[in-house]
Amino acid sequence: MGKINLAQVRLVKGSGNFFETIVYMMNTEFKMPEMTEDFEALLNEQFGSNGITGSVVKGTIIRVTPDFATVDVGLKSEGRIPLREFGQNAELKAGDIVEVYVDRYEDKDGNIVLSREKARREEVWQDLEKSMNANERVNGVIFGRVKGGFTVDLNGAIAFLPGSQIDIRPIRDISPLMGISQPFQILKMDKVRGNIVVSRRVVLEETRAEARAELISDLKEGSVLEGVVKNITDYGAFIDLGGVDGLLHVTDISWKRINHPAEVLSVGQTVKVKVIKFNEDNQRISLGMKQLEEDPWQNVANKYKVDDVYTGKITNITDYGAFVELEDGIEGLVHVSEMSWTRKNVHPGKIVSTSQEVEVKVLEVDPEKRRISLGIKQCTPNPWAAYVEEHPVGSVIEGKIKNITEFGLFVGLSDEIDGMIHLSDISWDKAGEEAVKDYTKGQEIQAKIIDVDVEKERISLGIKQLTEDAVSGALEGLKKGDTVKATVVSVDDKGVNVEVNGIAASIKKADLSKDKASQNPENFKAGDVVEAKITTLDKKSGKLGLSVKALEIEEEKKALEEYSNTSSGSTLGDALGEALKKNA
Repeated sequence: MGKINLAQVRLVKGSGNFFETIVYMMNTEFKMPEMTEDFEALLNEQFGSNGITGSVVKGTIIRVTPDFATVDVGLKSEGRIPLREFGQNAELKAGDIVEVYVDRYEDKDGNIVLSREKARREEVWQDLEKSMNANERVNGVIFGRVKGGFTVDLNGAIAFLPGSQIDIRPIRDISPLMGISQPFQILKMDKVRGNIVVSRRVVLEETRAEARAELISDLKEGSVLEGVVKNITDYGAFIDLGGVDGLLHVTDISWKRINHPAEVLSVGQTVKVKVIKFNEDNQRISLGMKQLEEDPWQNVANKYKVDDVYTGKITNITDYGAFVELEDGIEGLVHVSEMSWTRKNVHPGKIVSTSQEVEVKVLEVDPEKRRISLGIKQCTPNPWAAYVEEHPVGSVIEGKIKNITEFGLFVGLSDEIDGMIHLSDISWDKAGEEAVKDYTKGQEIQAKIIDVDVEKERISLGIKQLTEDAVSGALEGLKKGDTVKATVVSVDDKGVNVEVNGIAASIKKADLSKDKASQNPENFKAGDVVEAKITTLDKKSGKLGLSVKALEIEEEKKALEEYSNTSSGSTLGDALGEALKKNA
């Protein structure tokens, strides 16, 4: 294999491109000669394997034009660098020494391609590699947003900041972090691909750990701290105090009622809190916001007096009433029974609505239990009192039967007021279901007002009171203890059924005689007239209680009294006989 003539190679090179010469040699039956030192030097010259390409070298500016600076780096030719790569308002002059990056040994015109910008970037990469190896932080500026994260300028080198590495907690608005210099930790670098991944979160966690240790050492109950709302739940919010979290319970956010912490707080919000309790064993911290303000209940007894009227706002409605906010932190309860004079057994939500402004009267104040009882109906005239004033007891009214129940009839007296007719006040001669059968719902009737209780909101009515009571007339003039004559109507095992002035009554078997032998009902028959004593009398119901036995005992007692007044020579039998004759 012969040696290639170096002059011939240069000749071929001069007539075209060196690479064309190589292609020519490959496309012919040219046999590759043995590598000589001259040929190897020529290849190194052409391909830049002299170690300069891709490195940063010092060069001397030999000429400056309006657009370029010509720099000599000690090679066969100079390189031109655009002035913009030296930065704005750069003052350059011939003779200045600058560091440049050898991008290519030779371009198509045979000039060396140099770059000041790449030289600066190369310097930055070297500094960044040193920082990463030393686990040191680097300063950078977030300037853009890309898929999955953000771009960071590390003094000329562009790095990627993943979204998960931006902060310890999620951040909705990153704009306050952009455009400012701040520390980052380099996670990895790939110079070949030009990739740098950085983290801001690592820096914050390290700072957080230091701050946590310092905070825990100084923490005590009663301390006032500043924190950031980290998370919100139904029962409260977690506050980041700078390395350690504390729980702000919903009941400790404000003196006023809060249904959910999100009504007052938002994630990322900065708040002032007070340490209510600190458990050193498990490092649990209970926080409060309302404790930084004066307790409004301390002066509530002096401010809200019973019977005073105030305006408040409905904050919450329950099955048993509604809560009314009188001022921030002060709420009172309007019980369902104090909402309306007339609307009974209805849900409070059908009377008032949330956020509605209402007038309320203070019924009771209990500062110790932090309770104020309020009334809405007390702020309006009592329709019961007004109705009774126009319709006193004894008045006859007309109304429509609104409901029929097992204990009576409900009659509408006005749009708001009902009266009740008890079963016993429907008829003189009918009772219970028999009396109700004569009436239907919606029927117009007349009734008499027989009783009124404004405080209990009750008006008692009666239908039978519209007519004269035959029974009451028959019993007129009679009283308990009187002796009456009764006519036997019938006899049964329990006693004797009789009539007194046309009123049905009965004498029990035990009351037929003082003597047990004479207590047999069969000793009597229909039509017999017996004398008996009235033991019970109820003119309203027409019930009459009689007793022959009670009469006999009374007569015997009188006889004994008379005997004591007779002569001593008389016998007891004689005295009793005389007494009985007088009473016959």
